[in-house]
Amino acid sequence: MKKDDFVIITKKLNKIYGSQDTIVHALQNINISIIRGDYISIIGPSGSGKSTFMNMVGCLDQPTSGKLFIDNVDISKLNDNQLAKIRREKIGFIFQKYNLLPTLNAVENVALSMSFAGIGFYERINRSRELLDMVGLSHRLNHKPSELSGGEQQRVAIARAISNKPSIILADEPTGNVDSKSGSKILDILEDINKQGNTVIIVTHDHSVAKRAKWIIRINDGVVSAYADRQH
Repeated sequence: MKKDDFVIITKKLNKIYGSQDTIVHALQNINISIIRGDYISIIGPSGSGKSTFMNMVGCLDQPTSGKLFIDNVDISKLNDNQLAKIRREKIGFIFQKYNLLPTLNAVENVALSMSFAGIGFYERINRSRELLDMVGLSHRLNHKPSELSGGEQQRVAIARAISNKPSIILADEPTGNVDSKSGSKILDILEDINKQGNTVIIVTHDHSVAKRAKWIIRINDGVVSAYADRQH
């Protein structure tokens, strides 16, 4: 397999917090290669290091040591502006608590991230409507977050995450705040996004969610303890 086939590669990735007597090894010598277009779940108990790993891949934090390559670019060598550019152009984020702006309706929440990318007003609005229709919310375009259920808010968040056409989708406990029916619908949407060629990485503690992915990576105490075969 060629190097270009991998969208994410880590080499002896380490993240240490604190100093002296309060040192915490959040990640220890992580070596992972993720194929472009794959669907990965990262599972582990609270405090295992899985969210820290997600923050590394999402360019929200940088490693203490080791290498992290995204599209063959070593992000450990980038400055804040360069990291922000990668986040904006290559990565879509989905959070457990949705992170929608309460004063904006669904269309406006989706369109906002495109404004930072310099996309024109009418194109932003049209694409927002198309994406919300894709996630089954064409009847909720003008509703604000407080007028939407948890599952609907998460679907707005998914539409926002893919609005700038990123190649990588990072979902941190995307079903954690919704009921099982809404959670299943959210996972169906993420699978459809993956089938369109996006790399999807989900952090979860829920085994039923993890098993929907093609690969399962288990992290315990900052160490990869298992890298399971494809599930289907």
